[in-house]
Amino acid sequence: MASLSVQRRAVLRRAVRWIVAATICWNVIEGAVALVAGAGSSSIALIGFGLDSGIEVLSAVAVAWQFSRPDPERWERPTLRVIAVAFFALAAWVIVGAVLALAGVVRAEPSFVGIVLAAVSVVVMPALSALEFRIGRALGSATVVADSRQTLLCAALSLAVLVGLALNALVGWWWADAVAALVIAAFAVREGVEAWRGDTCTTPIGIVVDDDHGDPLGGDDHDHDQPRAGAAHR
Repeated sequence: MASLSVQRRAVLRRAVRWIVAATICWNVIEGAVALVAGAGSSSIALIGFGLDSGIEVLSAVAVAWQFSRPDPERWERPTLRVIAVAFFALAAWVIVGAVLALAGVVRAEPSFVGIVLAAVSVVVMPALSALEFRIGRALGSATVVADSRQTLLCAALSLAVLVGLALNALVGWWWADAVAALVIAAFAVREGVEAWRGDTCTTPIGIVVDDDHGDPLGGDDHDHDQPRAGAAHR
């Protein structure tokens, strides 16, 4: 890969910071709308979708707090364990709700607001992923490239929610909402396991909150070997 000029690298780094910030903002909006729409329609999938977005944002805040400490390495494992427990709790709640829904105890009503939200997410997340992937490749940053792939995975989660909501609204398959919820539970378990092991694959929040301690965007010399910490995108 041809070496980048100092000016070009600085521009690309700023672009990544904007993408990360936009992803966090989108998660806040997405989570709030999903929770309100899910509560109004008794949709376990939508509520789980909103809670997942909330956990992603809270984990970003937790890692930002970690990097604000004078000795962030000391707090890395406790921070990741808290994030892991949050994801495991989400998975447990969603599984219980999905089982109750499949048993007929709770039945989700169609939510057109939820359908629009999931549809927008299916468009927004791949667009952010593609842009971040191109910038990551240009920078030679394994961290940014890996984060772009995680964003694409989150778009797949949005698609699962969209399919479940659409099937419920269009053909009356009420159980599709519960199936979509179980997909969210599986995603939450995966995220929880990775956080517990310290093998996170989430938004590098250090790019936004701390640009002085090392170079999280990476260069050819060291970025490919560094572990990742942080969250904020689904």
